[in-house]
Amino acid sequence: MEHSIVFSVFLIFTGAAVLATVALYARQSVLVAYILLGMAMGPSALGLVEDVALLQDLSHVGIVLLLFLLGLNLHPQDLWHMLRKATVVTLVSSALFAALGIGIALGFGYSNAESAVIGVALMFSSTIIGLKLLPSTVLHHQRTGEVIISVLLLQDLIAIVILVVLHAMSNPDAGWQHATMVGLTLPGFLLFAFGFSRFVLTRLLARFDTIQEYIFLLAIGWCLGMAELSEVLGLSAEIGAFIAGIAVATEPISRFIAESLKPLRDFFLVVFFFSLGAAFDLSAMQQVLIPALLLAAVSLLIKPLVFKKLWVAEGETPALSAEVGARLGQISEFSLLIAVLAVESQVIGMQASYLIQLATLITFIVSSYFIVLRYPTPIAISDRLRRD
Repeated sequence: MEHSIVFSVFLIFTGAAVLATVALYARQSVLVAYILLGMAMGPSALGLVEDVALLQDLSHVGIVLLLFLLGLNLHPQDLWHMLRKATVVTLVSSALFAALGIGIALGFGYSNAESAVIGVALMFSSTIIGLKLLPSTVLHHQRTGEVIISVLLLQDLIAIVILVVLHAMSNPDAGWQHATMVGLTLPGFLLFAFGFSRFVLTRLLARFDTIQEYIFLLAIGWCLGMAELSEVLGLSAEIGAFIAGIAVATEPISRFIAESLKPLRDFFLVVFFFSLGAAFDLSAMQQVLIPALLLAAVSLLIKPLVFKKLWVAEGETPALSAEVGARLGQISEFSLLIAVLAVESQVIGMQASYLIQLATLITFIVSSYFIVLRYPTPIAISDRLRRD
């Protein structure tokens, strides 16, 4: 029996409200409740939500808005300063995590190509977990937010390169042409974003800044328009939205835009975590459980230590470095995308893809739970740690 999208949204938010209530009374993370709800309602369990692909498309809007808001709160000069310092940390940590992932995969008998993809998947930390659980006061005004943003941005750029390579492997001729186009069009895309913002958006904002509904519509149109243009040019929607945010970050009204878009972002992020759980095939869990647990353990235990050591070496305080490591100690949603594209490109088999998906899901649940219990977050179960 097919259900409408309205029925799916009803299940997501009514179920999320019920489970979130239970989770808060039990002093548990609401993000974990969203994921478990998706697993229960998805095709491999109760089957009440069947069109998971549509929900994943909807949830992608939440990620785009999240990156747009991130850009709004980061001035270009601050970004450039942090990126220069974060490059060494990101490259060294990525190489180490990839090597660990490859070694584990080879030890469980996966092929060289599958082991390489599994290693690549271990390189990245979750933009969603890293930013969703970061209080606005930390994101906007504190060093911790700057450090986390710089690492995640560089990781996202590396992930885009990996996705381009996988695309090239599935269609060598078109793939390398696509990679060349990306390299040539990125500078032009940046110039267009800042030029349009300065000569068009700035004047519109100054002219109609008292009409809040117009500012809301203009912000969403600018964000999604740049995201779509970015995809047309061969980049990702996330990068386009991030650049769109940075382009207007120096405007005084950027803070108002960021506050007004938060409820819309949170709506789609609930859908994201639900669809993450719903998309997982529970019947495949037994085949990949042991290696997935090992990959998850590496991410949850070793990633925080590596990031802490590297940032201390770069001159940051041990306390800040430890918090950054904990907030980045999981596998990324980009890894899920890499797993899917690698299967479509016939680089890896379905079992290797399920391994990446299960390991990512485990780290999402455990990492979010640990962060909510230990550090300030907007959804902390403790009044002492709750920060908006």
